[in-house]
Amino acid sequence: QVHLVESGGGLVQAGGSLRLSCAAPGRTSSSYAMGWFRQAPGKEREFVAAISRSGSNTYYPDSVKGRFTISRGNAKNTVYLQMNSLKPEDTAVYYCAASFFLSSDYEKYDYWGQWGQGTQVTVSS
Repeated sequence: QVHLVESGGGLVQAGGSLRLSCAAPGRTSSSYAMGWFRQAPGKEREFVAAISRSGSNTYYPDSVKGRFTISRGNAKNTVYLQMNSLKPEDTAVYYCAASFFLSSDYEKYDYWGQWGQGTQVTVSS
């Protein structure tokens, strides 16, 4: 198991940017496939981004493609979600997730075994 800690959430105006961080203290995120999900009140947890163990492959839904970027930092125990051109509909609690493998089920939150506690992102109009 790995412990995941998200940070970087906050309040931002529409069109602005935020960078979320997910850290696995004492571990290297390169050993795991990593993902981001979000959940707004009254809605199911939604897939946002995923990155393979090697970092060579990234995946996004159409709702964020071209605006969000998942990446691994120089510190191997950290993964980031850069969010640009934020919209009010991006408002949600954002969760970091980890899995030893990245399979075709990566869009399903039940697949991911490890989760952080979440960080709130609020986008105002």
